[in-house]
Amino acid sequence: MGYRDQWKLDVPGHSTLRTLHEALRDELWSRYRRSLPLGDELVDRWERAEFLGFGKDVSIYDSSVILGDVKVGDGTWIGPQTVLDGSGGLSVGHHCSISAGVHLYSHDTVTWALTGGKAAYRRMPTRVGDCCYLGPLAIVTAGVTIGDHCVIGAHALVSGDVPSHAIVFGNPGRVVGKVELCGEEDVRFVYE
Repeated sequence: MGYRDQWKLDVPGHSTLRTLHEALRDELWSRYRRSLPLGDELVDRWERAEFLGFGKDVSIYDSSVILGDVKVGDGTWIGPQTVLDGSGGLSVGHHCSISAGVHLYSHDTVTWALTGGKAAYRRMPTRVGDCCYLGPLAIVTAGVTIGDHCVIGAHALVSGDVPSHAIVFGNPGRVVGKVELCGEEDVRFVYE
C-alpha cells in the first residue's frame, strides 16, 4: 500500500504508533469487519464508560464528546461522534441506544450571542428516559424530557417534551405515532 504523507514517517515515535495502528486495524477488520478512527481502535468503550461513572455494561466510543454532569443508566449504547452535554445536567436511562451523531444538549448560548455576551448561558436539565432509541443525527435541545420507550427518528430536532411510548420524526420533531410493547420481546409501531 502506498504512503502519501511521507513527512510523517520522520516524526519521532511515528513508526511505533503506526505499527500499533496497523495491528489494531487489521484485527478489528478480521474480527468484526470494522474500520475505526485511531482513538476508537485504542480505547475500550466499556472501560471509558466506567471511568465516566456510567452504569453497568454501558459502551461509549472514544469519538464521543462528554461535557459536565452526565449520568447514563445500565446497558446503554452510545455511538460514535455523539455529543452529551451535561453542563446543565443530563441523564440518559437504562438500555437506550444513542445512535451515531446524536447531540443531547443541556445548555445553549443563543441569548448570550445575541446580546453580545451580556446575557448568561441558558442551562436546563435534559432527560432521556429508559429504553429509548435515538436515531442517527437526532438533536435534543436543552431542557427537554423524553419519556420511556420512545423512538426518536434520524435527523429529528426535539425541542419540546416527549411523552412515554411516543414516536417522533421531523424538524421540528413531532409525535407521529406510539410504541406498543407486545410481551417482553416484541414491539409494535402504531402511526397516526
